[in-house]
Amino acid sequence: MKIKELREKSAEDLSALVADLHKEQFNLRVQRALQQPVKSHKFKEARRTIARIKTLLSERGE
Repeated sequence: MKIKELREKSAEDLSALVADLHKEQFNLRVQRALQQPVKSHKFKEARRTIARIKTLLSERGE
């Protein structure tokens, strides 16, 4: 997700999005552990999006 899109969202929406991304990361790890086919770029994408959101929240002071 682009930073411009994230800046338009409220703090509550961003917090909910972080929770969803953490669930997605967990599901990806479970799929990998069960040796199911996983798109490895999804791990990096989720991790970086979480970092972007947390950075944005700290900039806002929330």
